[in-house]
Amino acid sequence: MQKIKYINCCIVAFGKHFKLSPRWSFEYLLEYKGLDFLDKCYEAEHLMSLQDAVADLSVYCRNHGGTLR
Repeated sequence: MQKIKYINCCIVAFGKHFKLSPRWSFEYLLEYKGLDFLDKCYEAEHLMSLQDAVADLSVYCRNHGGTLR
């Protein structure tokens, strides 16, 4: 249950950072594998700040075809 809450917080934080609605943030992270990243790397990522998670997601998604910077 904690993982779901954390991933949701990351979706919202990512959206706020890039001025996206939570829905568009979710869609972007789904399309460019950011949600997979959060699921696989939860153990390490949840120990860092949300700002660090947003930065990591941004890089990971760019490496998978995303265009947000």
